[in-house]
Amino acid sequence: MTDQSTLKKIFSFKTIAVVGLSPNISRPSSFVSTYMENKGYRIFPVNPRHNDIGNNKCYKGLIDIRQKIDIINIFRKSEHVLPIIDDSIKIGAKAIWMQDGILIENAKEIAEKNNLIIVMNDCIMRQHLSFKD
Repeated sequence: MTDQSTLKKIFSFKTIAVVGLSPNISRPSSFVSTYMENKGYRIFPVNPRHNDIGNNKCYKGLIDIRQKIDIINIFRKSEHVLPIIDDSIKIGAKAIWMQDGILIENAKEIAEKNNLIIVMNDCIMRQHLSFKD
C-alpha cells in the first residue's frame, strides 16, 4: 500500500509517460491511461510498435520524448523494467510507477539513489480513485 504523502506528491505531477501502452481499449494500460488523461494528466505513449495511440503521438522509447516527463508508468514484464528505470533517470523523471505484478528486487534502491519516487506492484488508477487530498 502506497502512503498518502507519496501519493500526494505523485498526483501533483502532470505528465505521464506510459511504457507499454496498448491501443487495445480492453487492455489495462489503455483504460488506466484514458482515466488519468481524463483527470487532467498529459499522457505520452511509449510503444515501439505504434506511431500513434488514440490522439497521442507514440514514442519508441523514453529518450525520444522531448517534453519534461514527471511520472513513468510501466506496463511491462518485470524482466524489461531495469532499462526503463535507467532511461527514467537519464530523462530526469520524478517518479516511477510499476503496475500490479511488477516487482524488481533492487529497483527501490536504484530509484532512491537517484532521487526518484518509486511505487511497485500497485495500480495508479486504483490509487487515484481512492486518493483523498
